[in-house]
Amino acid sequence: MSRALNLSATRAEVEATALRQKARITSIESLHPAGTRVVFASADAAAQFARAFKSQILEGRITRTPLRTRGAP
Repeated sequence: MSRALNLSATRAEVEATALRQKARITSIESLHPAGTRVVFASADAAAQFARAFKSQILEGRITRTPLRTRGAP
């Protein structure tokens, strides 16, 4: 399983659940127009999180926002 999940949940919901589950997040970003992409430190943490957010996993194509703009240091 991948360490990354795309969820139809807010960033705050994802962070709060990760804290409760003691799942370490390595990267998190907002999706356009709504949702959150989260990458966990381990595939096990991602699998546990996927079970908790089963109905909120986004399938198919998503639109991501760049974490950095092109040419930025």
